[in-house]
Amino acid sequence: MLPWELHYLATAAALARDRWRRRPAGDRGAMSAEAMIIIGILVATAVTALGIIGQKVISKANSINLK
Repeated sequence: MLPWELHYLATAAALARDRWRRRPAGDRGAMSAEAMIIIGILVATAVTALGIIGQKVISKANSINLK
């Protein structure tokens, strides 16, 4: 018997293989330009937010006096 984690991964892999085999022959997975623009905006927003939050965390960590 497999541990539940490995069983979960094996099931997920089997489902992914099944979906891959059942995809339409002409489906190339091309994305529209609108979807790519939206994804680009979301990525830029996430990077900006991480930069701001990271900067605030680092400045707060540097202001802590351990004496």
